[in-house]
Amino acid sequence: MQQLRLKQKLLHKITPQQIQLIKLLQVPAIDIRQRIEKELADNPVLEVLPEKEPDANEVQGENGDMETHDMLTNVAAERDDYIGPKFRNYNAEAKRAQREAAIPNTYSLQDSLLEQLDMLQLDPKLDSIGKYLIGSIEKDGYIRRDFAALVNDLLLTQYIETNTQEIATVLQLIQRFDPPGIGAKNLQECLLIQLQKQPPQPAVDTAIQIISKAFEAFTKKHYTQIEKKLGITDPQLLKQAIAIITKLNPKPGSNMSSEGQQNRILYPDFMVIKQDDQLEVQLNTYYTPSFRIRKSYLDILEQSQQTAKASPQKQALQEATVFVKQKVGAAKWFIEALQQRQQTLLHTMQAIVELQYNFFMTGDASLLQPMILKDVGNIINADRSTISRIVNNKSVQTNFGIYPLKFFFTEGISTTTGEDVSNKAVRQALEALIQQEDKTQPYPDEELQRQLVQQGYQVARRTVAKYREQLRIPVARLRKEVCDTRENYDGKKV
Repeated sequence: MQQLRLKQKLLHKITPQQIQLIKLLQVPAIDIRQRIEKELADNPVLEVLPEKEPDANEVQGENGDMETHDMLTNVAAERDDYIGPKFRNYNAEAKRAQREAAIPNTYSLQDSLLEQLDMLQLDPKLDSIGKYLIGSIEKDGYIRRDFAALVNDLLLTQYIETNTQEIATVLQLIQRFDPPGIGAKNLQECLLIQLQKQPPQPAVDTAIQIISKAFEAFTKKHYTQIEKKLGITDPQLLKQAIAIITKLNPKPGSNMSSEGQQNRILYPDFMVIKQDDQLEVQLNTYYTPSFRIRKSYLDILEQSQQTAKASPQKQALQEATVFVKQKVGAAKWFIEALQQRQQTLLHTMQAIVELQYNFFMTGDASLLQPMILKDVGNIINADRSTISRIVNNKSVQTNFGIYPLKFFFTEGISTTTGEDVSNKAVRQALEALIQQEDKTQPYPDEELQRQLVQQGYQVARRTVAKYREQLRIPVARLRKEVCDTRENYDGKKV
């Protein structure tokens, strides 16, 4: 028998407005203007103000409604538990200069290669093949597709009947283009193309011999094998040749990506300025104009409410009233959400400065304290998922350079004295050890771990290996360099 029962249940549901606010927190400063422009385009009630200080009389309407609201007023969000926070506005001239300077100029790798192809003035068929090959070049500058597959693709997509010989001929022309090494099928060919473009000299000739005949030994840094295989008797010549090779670009397309190279200003979201013994926290606001609710819509709303009852077009006026009410409500919410966004961002940055005070005063990464998302969340009373959204893709300009906010979040490692230090301090110590090592006999991970323990860092060998990989430093065997004298790599005379 079915029965009806009442049951109380506590649920937490996120409103659409809260979802929009969370999305606003994720947007970095350089992209917030696009979000604002979209809202202005969707909501005719909003109006951009001239770049001037707002009139205090415009802020509040007769009924307490917000008719004018500068969303980027100098908000004094000072709290006793933060370090001298201030929020500074920037003048209109600086805002305009920043917006104009940040317009990206896009010039892609394909654009450059197509220009060089046009200069060859090939016949239409070879020109079409060349354009297709350029379009097949990957972001790093390589073309890895099999020639037979390219022949089939040209036939099916471009209706061009060709063969692998024609493909190879056109590709050889493209490989003469800048940047050097472009259009190579693999790393070995990429390095050879670059070496063959250099002026002939003994060290370059030796480098070509190494890459063409002893490439595998070179990648493993087996220099004694290279000497024996190529009959090299002068260690200085070998050292010069290897120095030339190591200066080549293994990814010739990386400096100008195939999607386009954009000359954009590196735009930090925050600035932390050190002045004597004080730290001033600022939120960048170049891309956020001031705007308000258009007074004409408020007048329309007031008039429609007064005349709707007596008007013969009562239904039409009611629909218009509902539309204006919705847009005014959405405009008020958006203004308040942006204000809440900037206050939350500012409080988050102030909390980071509080926790990493020593770093912001000195710029010494070894003074960074262990800090996780929860630590910041506890200070500003926010969930760590919210903190994660805030710090993602955002950066801060300091007296010592620009840092992503994620730079300040580190795990802790215990020392022999019982203190906790940031893992960045350990990585910094590890990097210093590797920089100071004898490159003819570099330290293996076991020796690096032993020396770090001597410095007071309690780390395991696998931790050393992990940090070395994070620093993109190869293993000891691959860090080995050529000896200046005719010695083998055990330190014994040959």
